[in-house]
Amino acid sequence: MNSLPQPLAGVFFDLDGTLADSARDMHDALTALCQERGLETPAFEAVRETVSRGARAVLRCAVGNDEAAVDAVLPRFLELYVATGMANTHAFAGIDDLLDALEARGVRWGVVSNKATGLVALVLTKLGYDRRAAAVVGGDTLPQRKPDPAPVRHACALAGVPTEQSVYVGDDPRDILAGRAAGLYTVAAAWGYLDGANPRDWQPDAISTTPGQLATLLGAA
Repeated sequence: MNSLPQPLAGVFFDLDGTLADSARDMHDALTALCQERGLETPAFEAVRETVSRGARAVLRCAVGNDEAAVDAVLPRFLELYVATGMANTHAFAGIDDLLDALEARGVRWGVVSNKATGLVALVLTKLGYDRRAAAVVGGDTLPQRKPDPAPVRHACALAGVPTEQSVYVGDDPRDILAGRAAGLYTVAAAWGYLDGANPRDWQPDAISTTPGQLATLLGAA
C-alpha cells in the first residue's frame, strides 16, 4: 500500500456513485424506455447498484445480457436520460464540504468518468461544479477508458499536478485499477454503488465510508 501524498496536489473523482448520486434519473430514463418498449421495469434498488458500470449495465437490468438488444436501445435510453434534465441528481452528502475544503487548501480536483463527456458536463452543470473542476475527462475524451490508466494520467496533466502527489477516488474496481496503474494513491468510495462488492477486494490504498471520512483522510476536514 502507498502512503498518502504529502504535499497533496490533486484529487480526482469518478462521477456516478462517487461525486454524484445519479441513480434516480437513470432509473427514470429506464422506466420511460420500458414503457415505450413494453418491457417490465426493474426495481430501483436493482438498477441503482449497476449505475457505476454505465448505461449498458443499466440496460441489461431490463433487456438481459443480449448485447444486440442493448445496442438497439442504447441511443434511445441516452435520449431519455438527457430528457430527465438530471432533475433528481445531487451530490452525495458531504461532497460539497469536501470540495470547498480542498479548494481552500489550494488542492486542484477533477473528474475522470467512463460516462460520455457531454453527459458528464450536464451532471457537473446541474451540481454547480462545471466551473470549478480543474480537469474533466469523459469516456470518449481519449481512445482509452478506465481501467486503463491513460484517462487518469490525462486528468493530472490537464490539472497541472504530478501523479505522485495526487489521489484517485472511485466506487468501482476499474477506478482503483486505473488510479493505481497511473501512479496515484487510491481510495475506494464505500458510500457508492458497490453492487454487493467488498471494496477491500480491490486492494485500494484506503477505504472511506463517507465523504466526511475522506475529508479527514485527506486533511481537509
